[in-house]
Amino acid sequence: MTVNAFTAPGRFLRGNLHTHSNLSDGALDPAEVCRRYKAEGYDFISLTDHFVGLFDYPISDTKAFRDAGFTTILGAELHSGAMENGEIWHILAVGLPEGFAPSNTPDFTPLDGQETGPELAQRARDAGAFVAVAHPHWSGMTTADARSIEAAHAVEVYNHGCGVDCDRAEGFHTADLLLNEGRRVTLIATDDAHFSSNDAFGGWVMVKAPENTPNALLEALKAGHFYASQGPELRDVELVGETLTVTSSPVETVIVMGEGSRTKTVHGTAMTRTRLYLNPVKHSRWIRIAVVDRAGKRAWSNPIWRR
Repeated sequence: MTVNAFTAPGRFLRGNLHTHSNLSDGALDPAEVCRRYKAEGYDFISLTDHFVGLFDYPISDTKAFRDAGFTTILGAELHSGAMENGEIWHILAVGLPEGFAPSNTPDFTPLDGQETGPELAQRARDAGAFVAVAHPHWSGMTTADARSIEAAHAVEVYNHGCGVDCDRAEGFHTADLLLNEGRRVTLIATDDAHFSSNDAFGGWVMVKAPENTPNALLEALKAGHFYASQGPELRDVELVGETLTVTSSPVETVIVMGEGSRTKTVHGTAMTRTRLYLNPVKHSRWIRIAVVDRAGKRAWSNPIWRR
């Protein structure tokens, strides 16, 4: 069997799903944010400014910055209600309609009686958005918090800005715990760029879509037709019986992991086609793959569900 991301029609398109402008707390205006991502070779971005009253609930209109080779998906970072640590929710919503109704969120302080995070996430999904649990490590999110966002399509497993500025970049632990409970979430890497530090161009998704349009990209994201990366390319992942074959750009390590602590790892030099036997993880309901290149940069597949 071959993973859907690699058999789906179309081509891989590079995009960032979490970015800010000066419509909220970013340093640059939307036009310059889009220009920089296009100049860096991205095919698309979603500008996801903070959807709070302090910034007049922005859904940044980036349609004017689309062209034949670059597109944008409207979105926002949503906030409402308190997590278990008393801090406000951060929920990534890519593909929001322009008329999405604001929550009662004047600023970043939770209020009694306001819409909860799970309610807001479900409303965004019902409106057509691709919804992700944002930066769980940075947020201090508990497993119960993450579990409560039943509307989430994905978990943000690498947030470059949180890594650069806070050394709290990851969400793999959260994602794996949800996977262990049977939640079929996918895994995204993002920048969360504000352009007030070196927080851009460090994590992205490669989405397999038939065309570089917002609708096609959203459909592919929701279907899981993508992988996440800091640099390496995943070109094919094929599972036949208990044999996994990973085709990639040159890497030095390929790891397959699943439920529990067991993994299967192959080390080498400039590996581009790596075969692994799944015996250590053969009883896991799901597996996922990580590759590491010579510079220490990683790419991550979405989970492959085996039963």
